Order: sequence, then structure tokens, then C-alpha cells
Amino acid sequence: MHIPENYLSPSSCAVMGAAMVPVWAHAVKKVNKELPKEKIPLIGVGAAFSFLGMMFNVPLIGGTTGHAVGGTLIALLFGPDAACIAVSIALLLQAVIFGDGGILAFGANCFNMAFILPYAGYAVYRLIVKLFGGNERAGNRHKYIAAAIGSYVGINLAALCAAVEFGLQPILFTDAAGNALYCPYDLSVAIPAMTIPHLLVAGVVEAIFTVAIYAFVMRTSPDLTYDAIRAEHLQSSTAPETGKRVPVFALIAVLIAATPLGLLATGTAWGEWGAEEISETASNGAPLGYTPSGLENGWSFDALMPDYTLGGANEVFAYILSAIIGVALLIIIFKLISIPMRGRENVNAS
Repeated sequence: MHIPENYLSPSSCAVMGAAMVPVWAHAVKKVNKELPKEKIPLIGVGAAFSFLGMMFNVPLIGGTTGHAVGGTLIALLFGPDAACIAVSIALLLQAVIFGDGGILAFGANCFNMAFILPYAGYAVYRLIVKLFGGNERAGNRHKYIAAAIGSYVGINLAALCAAVEFGLQPILFTDAAGNALYCPYDLSVAIPAMTIPHLLVAGVVEAIFTVAIYAFVMRTSPDLTYDAIRAEHLQSSTAPETGKRVPVFALIAVLIAATPLGLLATGTAWGEWGAEEISETASNGAPLGYTPSGLENGWSFDALMPDYTLGGANEVFAYILSAIIGVALLIIIFKLISIPMRGRENVNAS
């Protein structure tokens, strides 16, 4: 679902980036106001789950691949506003360091995966919990069902948005010969190509990923959930006990070690082909037959570890190293973000 460089026109990228500015501003304001300051560093844990989830590629219908995103999961742990920030920063690291998703398309990728997915997924979750949460005998079962449905809906809406963004390009931007300048697949191709595999496979993977980790956190660190924060269960504690986080960090370590499983899925995610291969790639039954000039001659960026590789290093080693680097940076970034917030809180208290 990561839109690569030059698949969207520069003007499309500018519009999508501008659309995200008020979303980011709203999210930062809400998190700064509502989330306890000691929780801010832990958003990096949620971002790490998202980053790792996106490394576990699975085969999809049509010979392409897909992955979970974890946007709804982070919303369940820290709220949709925190999820928006967390997924945005995870996507930024992926684009800059690993070349996964375009720099120019960053706003569009954030719109789909950091805005549509977590806010829609969490809204569905809250609606289901509100409707069926009165049965105390059911325990947390209704929350897990709501998390599964919410995450499934969220990722499929995100896929639909990406498909529309892809599909509008050949309608709006063509050369004198009528060939597409950027993404060459119109809405009649892009929408089914993106939505059907997500409806049948990727959405299920997202639901399983979300519920599995959410249930684990509920059992091992139940205070590390947005429901607990909303209920003000942590008001009497100014700092979480480190021991309570050990199972969560252990789970992250296990996921890092298991990331090479994502290498088993062969093929490329739909719409993420390079300029050198798109002309020969069959979509809608036949090869395209040409390379869109905007895609071939557009802006390029050399990532530090493109496609999670490292020179001639073993790909399993490089994949695990990429996971370690991504997780470490995310946790460090949110730790640094929390410092000025904590300082401002101390000033206000005095």
C-alpha cells in the first residue's frame, strides 16, 4: 500500500501533503492535551508494532504481496491521534532509510495509513463496543471482536483511498499521445486490484495482527491501553513500573527475530513496481507496453538501505538489522519528543 516515488503527479502529492497538515496539527494538539506525559515515550512501542507489521509480507491474490499496518492497533493502545503521529513517523523512516514509499508521496501514504486507517478503525471499534459492551459476562470478547472488525474496515478503506489516488492519475495526467505520465492504471483497474486482495487476505491479516497483539497487551499490561487511559486508571501513578513492560518488549524482540518470514512472500506489492519493470508488468490481463515518462524521469532518492538490504550482506541478516534499526529509532524519537512535554508539565506544576 506504500505509494512509490513518481506514481502520483507532483501536484497530487502537494494536495495530499497539504491535506495532512491540519490532521497532524490536530493530532499533536490532542496528544499533548489528553495523553499523560509519561505515556508519550511508549507511543514508540506502538509505532514499532506498526513498523514490524509492515515487514511481514504475505502473498495476495494476483501474485502480489501485502502486509498489516497496525494503525487501529496503536489507536487501541494510545488513541487515534497518537496512532496518526506514530504511523506517520514510521512511514517517514521507511521512506527515508529503506526506500519503502516515496518521499514526495509521503503525504498520500500518511493520508491512507496514518489518517483514514486508524481514525476509521477506531471509530468502528468504539461503535461496536458501545453497542455490545454492556454484557459483562462476555469479558473482553466484545473488545476483541470490535478490534478485528475495526482494523479490517480501516485497512480496506485505506486501500480504497490508495486505489482512487492511483486511478485518478491516468485520467488527469497524460502526454500528447494519450499515455499516462504517472500511474497508468485507471479506476477500473486500480480499485479491484487494490480492494479485492485486501478484502480477501490483507484485511484478515490486519485483523489477526491487531487482535493478537491487543489481547497480549490486555493480558500482560492492561494499563497500556487507551480504554484504561480514558478511564483515568493511571491518575495515581506518575510513572509506569518497568517490569510491567517486559512482556511487551519481549514480544517486540520476538517479532524482530521473526521478520525474515516476510521474505518468503515473493512478488511485489501492487502498484509498487519500479520504472524498469512496469512496462512488462501485466495488469488487467496484458503488459502495459510503455513506461510513463513522469515515472521514468521523475525525482529519485537514494535510500540508505533500499528494500531493507545492506550491500552484499545476507538478506536475512539485513532484514533483521533493518527491523532493529527501525524499532530503535522509533523508540528513541518518541523518547525525545516526550522531553519538552515533560519539561513544560513541570513548569506548569510549579
